[in-house]
Amino acid sequence: MSEVATTLTTKQMNRRISFKSFGEFALRWLLVPLILIGAGTGFAVYIITHTTDFIVKDFLTYDRLIAAGLEHIKLVLVSSFLAIAFSLPMGIIISRPRFKRLEKWVVGITNVGQTVPSIAILGLFMGFFGLGFKTAIFALWLYALLPILRNTLAGIRSVNPGIIQAAHGMGMHPMRILFKIELPLALKVIMGGIRTAVVINVGTAALATFIGAGGFGDLIVTGLKLSRMEILLTGAVSTALLAILADYLLSHVEAKLISYGD
Repeated sequence: MSEVATTLTTKQMNRRISFKSFGEFALRWLLVPLILIGAGTGFAVYIITHTTDFIVKDFLTYDRLIAAGLEHIKLVLVSSFLAIAFSLPMGIIISRPRFKRLEKWVVGITNVGQTVPSIAILGLFMGFFGLGFKTAIFALWLYALLPILRNTLAGIRSVNPGIIQAAHGMGMHPMRILFKIELPLALKVIMGGIRTAVVINVGTAALATFIGAGGFGDLIVTGLKLSRMEILLTGAVSTALLAILADYLLSHVEAKLISYGD
């Protein structure tokens, strides 16, 4: 009888743990994103259904808003992925002593993306890639390189040299030290750079409208041209909420990766 009771108690505890884990998952990953998405959707629906301006009614449609949102997200995802794929390995390479002499050149070149205004980058490379998606991706990619590269370098170099020397003394291979010690300890700093780059890209992607790449920038520029505050605010609020959502989700990805590293 006692064994049956113990079994039932164990099952109840496991069920409570599973419910608690699901609740934490829903609270962290679903609640805030749903609130942000709901706020943006509610604002857009309110503007569309309550405006009496026929120009706003004709321009602001649900299909147009969804298309602009998908274009904006695509621009941010592709450019950010390419920036991470370049800057993270490059930061690791130039953090190695044998490649230290390359740091000045690599950082100097990637610094161009932050020095030159993003609208100027779009104009400069429009002659090479033409109008549209490719030019916008290249400009956003170039703009996102420096934060990730600098933070990768700073994170790896912030690791206590004594820990690395102890690992060498234990006979660990340099690659094992990199992946088991340096990168896990530098992860928080590296993720800070990735979060910064992604949030910057969310805002900068609005300028892609000037070269025909779409996004929420279409709404902002059209609102300015037509002097229609409803259209402008819909684009601006949507961009702001997307930036907040991206930073929130990445902060939880960062926390999850750090917990795995620990």
